[in-house]
Amino acid sequence: MKPFKPIFIGLLIFTFSALQAVSADPADTTVSPVTSGSSTSSGDSEFEEFEDEFEEFEDDKIDDVLDPLSGYNRFMTGVNDKLYFWALKPVARGYRAVVPEPGRLAVGRFFKNLGYPIRFVNNLLQFKIKESGIETARFGINTTIGIAGLFDPAEKMFDLKPCGEDFGQTLGHYGIGSGFHIVLPVFGPSNLRDTIGRVPDFFLYPVNYIDDGGTVFAINAFDRTNYTSLHIGEYESVKKDAIDFYIFMRDAYEQNRENRVKE
Repeated sequence: MKPFKPIFIGLLIFTFSALQAVSADPADTTVSPVTSGSSTSSGDSEFEEFEDEFEEFEDDKIDDVLDPLSGYNRFMTGVNDKLYFWALKPVARGYRAVVPEPGRLAVGRFFKNLGYPIRFVNNLLQFKIKESGIETARFGINTTIGIAGLFDPAEKMFDLKPCGEDFGQTLGHYGIGSGFHIVLPVFGPSNLRDTIGRVPDFFLYPVNYIDDGGTVFAINAFDRTNYTSLHIGEYESVKKDAIDFYIFMRDAYEQNRENRVKE
C-alpha cells in the first residue's frame, strides 16, 4: 500500500459520516456569510496560494455557507493558527534567513512543476484541451530549458501561463455542489467536495509514489516551509483585519472556490 493511503481512506469515511449527520437534521445547517473584509490554502487549502483566497471577496456575495461542523471548524482553525505561529512560522523564518529569495523562488517553481499531472488530468477531464496542451508544453519547456522546473522560461519566453485545475474544480465543473464547509488539520479551509477531490489529486502527485513515507513527509514539509517563507506577514495581516477570523476565512475560501469553478 502506498504511503498515507489509510489517512485518505479514513478522511473519506469521516466526511461521508458527517454528511449523513447533516442529512438527519437539516434545520441548523446554514450560517449567513459576513459582508465585510476578505480572508485566506492548500491547499490546496488551503494556505497554498494564500493571496488568491481573498481575491475580489469584498465585492462579491455568496450564498449561505453550509456549516454544520462550525464547532469543530472553529476549534481546528485555532489549532492551525497555533501550528502556524508556534511551528511553521519560526521554521520558515529561520529557513528564510539562510536561503536567499531567488533560491526559494526557484524551489517553489520546482514543486509547482511537479504538480503538472494534477493540472493536466483535471484540465483534460473538463475537456479544456487547449489548457491541457499549454500545461504539457509548460512542463516540457520548464523541465528541460528551465532545469527541472527551477526556472519558468515557458511563461517568460513563450507567454505560456499555468492553467491551474484540481479535482475539486473538476467535480464542480460537472455540477457537484461544494457540500458543507470543513477545516482540515494543517491544510486549512476546505469543503466536502474539495476534501474528496484531494484523494485523486494525491495519487496524481509524483512525490506520493516514493516508497518511504518519512521521505514523502519530509519533502512535503520542505515544500510548505519554502512556500511560507515567501509569504510571511500575509496571514498575520488578514487575521488582524478580521472581525470574526473563522467566518472571514470560511466565506473567502468558498467564494474563491466558486469563482474558480466558474472559470
